[in-house]
Amino acid sequence: MNNLGKILVIDDNEDILLATKLLLKKYAQLVTIEKDPRKIPFLMNQDKYDAILLDMNFSKDITSGKEGFHWLNVIMEKDADATVIMITAYGDVEMAVRALKEGATDFVLKPWQNEKLIKTIGDAIENKKAAKQNASAGNNGNSPKKDPKKVLKNMVLGESEAMKSLFTIISKVAATDANILILGENGTGKEVIAKAIHDQSLRKDNGFVSVDMGAITETLFESELFGHKKGAFTDAKEDRPGRFEAAHKGTLFLDEIGNLSLSLQSKLLTALQRREIVRLGTNQPTTVDIRLVCATNMPLYEMVENNEFRQDLLYRINTVELRLPALRERVEDIPLLANHFIESYSQKYKKEVKKFSEAALRKLQKYHWPGNVRELQHAIERAVIMSDEPEFETGDFLFLLEKHESAEMEITDYNLENIEKLVIQKAITKYAGNISQAAKALGLTRASLYRRMEKHDL
Repeated sequence: MNNLGKILVIDDNEDILLATKLLLKKYAQLVTIEKDPRKIPFLMNQDKYDAILLDMNFSKDITSGKEGFHWLNVIMEKDADATVIMITAYGDVEMAVRALKEGATDFVLKPWQNEKLIKTIGDAIENKKAAKQNASAGNNGNSPKKDPKKVLKNMVLGESEAMKSLFTIISKVAATDANILILGENGTGKEVIAKAIHDQSLRKDNGFVSVDMGAITETLFESELFGHKKGAFTDAKEDRPGRFEAAHKGTLFLDEIGNLSLSLQSKLLTALQRREIVRLGTNQPTTVDIRLVCATNMPLYEMVENNEFRQDLLYRINTVELRLPALRERVEDIPLLANHFIESYSQKYKKEVKKFSEAALRKLQKYHWPGNVRELQHAIERAVIMSDEPEFETGDFLFLLEKHESAEMEITDYNLENIEKLVIQKAITKYAGNISQAAKALGLTRASLYRRMEKHDL
């Protein structure tokens, strides 16, 4: 019955560790338990695990999940194909969804049902194996080549005039080696556009290397981008190429470039002008051949005027400039995007594909979407996970209520109709969309609450 293979369980609660080992040893070839997450790298060096169960909250940080995310990232850095199942006692859906986005395969909530835990582990292992097999099958050289325009539209959905214009520009510049600067608000899909450009370029068979410039510290900048030689600094245990070399003959995507300090901008400009880099610890220049795509949500032209961004660097990176429209500027694309995300997440979470009620779709199109496509994607993912109804209703998206609007209504608006609408919204939000509990709290029947929701277009 050891069909689960080798399992590693990390949790700072010894009782949970012992109970889990007792349960899983009947189904697994090996069950290793560990209380101290700092031993994760050592344990992963010692053995190859089919699945890793990782607690999301440890003793230093009981509820935020930050430690769990840290150790999840450690695991994924050591083995990007690892099957990681996150464990949390707090039932925080937002946290669990974020864990899935950062590489976890699934999550379980304490206390769990034994049969559910075993099934979750088994499904996670099988799904990971299937994904690897599909990836191998797709890279065997026998699969038909895709039409670049279809690839673009599969990755970047849109039928609005703004998106059609963007597609036209991309189709013209992708095949060139021109440096491209992508401007747009957070969540508009700048990296997705960068990947689409790469996939339509002559460099598509080589690497697409993405770097978050906002996450690189001053001290690590040169090591990360240009690489280092063994012994160049204390932790340099071996020779390591930087991101420029990794992107040789391919595309280098520098995200959040507006966050670079002036001193780092100077170092980047030198590498771009010379088309060569020098690894830390050496004096030997290495020629690099990259296609550069940069992105930012910051006002670079204003920053140039304020001496916060180098004008010569701006000229170097923006041979072609693309401005991505905010989602509120292309409302007609919301149904297309929303249905795409429904299909994607229904498949991921093994849920039945649902449709929107007319009221729910109207709500999505009326919302301001400060987080743009990323916020819409997250909203649909949450709705797919949480909804048990045959179709999506407005109650599945009440968390989108903008806080400043509700606060303003509380203070200045004494219209009874508006107050009733606000109280209903708050009740349904408080009970996480559970209409029965909200109705009980409001002193209404479910039918009465539904009638009032329809009246207020909720």
